[in-house]
Amino acid sequence: MYDREMCRVEDRDKKKRRFAIGAMGLKTLGEIRVEKLKSSMANARSPKMKIWLIRATTTVLFWTCFVQLTALGGSWGPRVLKGWPSCFTQDSHSAAVLDIKLLPAVPARVLPPKRVYKNNGYLVVSCNGGLNQMRSAICDMVAIARYLNVTLIVPELDKTSFWADPSEFEDIFDVDHFITSLRDEVRILKQLPPRLKKRVELGIVHTMPPVSWSDISYYHNQILPLIQKYKVVHLNRTDARLANNGQPLDLQKLRCRVNFSALRFTTQIEELGRRVVKLLRQNGPFLVLHLRYEMDMLAFSGCTQGCNDEEVEELTRMRYAYPWWKEKIINSDLKRKDGLCPLTPEETALTLEALEIDRDIQIYIAAGEIYGGKRRMDSLADAYPKLVRKETLLGPADLQYFQNHSSQMAALDYLVSLESDIFVPTYDGNMAKVVEGHRRFLGFKKTILLDRRVLVELIDKYKSGFLSWDEFSSAVKDTHAQRMGAPTKRLVIADRPKEEDYFYANPEECCHQMMNL
Repeated sequence: MYDREMCRVEDRDKKKRRFAIGAMGLKTLGEIRVEKLKSSMANARSPKMKIWLIRATTTVLFWTCFVQLTALGGSWGPRVLKGWPSCFTQDSHSAAVLDIKLLPAVPARVLPPKRVYKNNGYLVVSCNGGLNQMRSAICDMVAIARYLNVTLIVPELDKTSFWADPSEFEDIFDVDHFITSLRDEVRILKQLPPRLKKRVELGIVHTMPPVSWSDISYYHNQILPLIQKYKVVHLNRTDARLANNGQPLDLQKLRCRVNFSALRFTTQIEELGRRVVKLLRQNGPFLVLHLRYEMDMLAFSGCTQGCNDEEVEELTRMRYAYPWWKEKIINSDLKRKDGLCPLTPEETALTLEALEIDRDIQIYIAAGEIYGGKRRMDSLADAYPKLVRKETLLGPADLQYFQNHSSQMAALDYLVSLESDIFVPTYDGNMAKVVEGHRRFLGFKKTILLDRRVLVELIDKYKSGFLSWDEFSSAVKDTHAQRMGAPTKRLVIADRPKEEDYFYANPEECCHQMMNL
């Protein structure tokens, strides 16, 4: 009994000693930490430590600001697409003179609320043609998806056309902005849900080209039932598939919203466009000449004015090499007289001189390689010595990323064309039409729409001596007095949609001034 009591006392003593040792250990550890803290504070007073603290504080502030600016990033961009007066504003001149560096502050971008609706299925589209042919088709497909209450998959771009550009949608357009800016109208996904994507990869999908120049009712009555049946429909050709006229007003305005707001080029393309415009503006006003005297254009159209025999033969071989270019035997002289050929560089020089375009104005050539090279450009260069191209304004390193990507090159030309004081297309191709319409939307900026049929007749008479220079110049100016991009009603030709005015060249429903004409 006594032994047990002694053991208990010894155990209590041992526990007390362990507690005391533990307490001392904690006290010692605390003292050590305090001493380290004091030492750190003492070191902080040294010059090196002060510099380190300043740098650390600056870094934290920098990254805080960076995160905030990134949040605002969606609302910033070059003036060519944002902050410009449009046909909804009165002052179009200010767009031409506003310094790009003096962009006004803009509030943080607020995403529109998602539109809630019953999804009828999925629409997959493959665009065909060049950049601006695909651009207008994308606008049509968004409008169609909206009115069918279906989910649109981000469009696939053409990679098999003459230009063979491998660019994906996100290589040219800001895909995230495209999706989020339209989410109150239509649901857009980057790809199909996994189960449906697998079906498409296995070829289990209904594929078809829609009928050209169709009314929206065609898509309700013919395409929507197919989507509801198959869940996914793939439209494999999208150019000119929606009619120009007779569409609901809100559909027409949605086409404009997609074109002028949602389809924003990538940051890389826009930044380079800014640089080109800034370089041009430093030397005064400039004119953009969309000179469509390129090999593919001449081969496709069969226009050989001014070409030698070898060039005519080369262009003919090229035309036969592409089976989808259906017209093979072409009378070049007849097409030219009908105004169906792009103006040659020589004809373009005479036209600009007759219109009294200042010889000292900068002329930016928005085009690919001109067929015939320097030999064909000499007359234009003699008349207007300040000819420039993106290749002469920028270094090889700037354009390295864009090489062999014709659509990205065309996007750069598109931005510069929008900003120009004067835009002159020598042929009414897709770029000419879409840029014309965009410049109308931006305040009816000066766009000289050349009447090629009248021009070639006047040029031939002048060269033959039937007209003096003054008579020729006066006739050219009279012909184009009402062809400068001013407000006008879009031409409607019943049952002949290919011959009527193109919606994207004159989107009058989107300009409130037009409504009273």
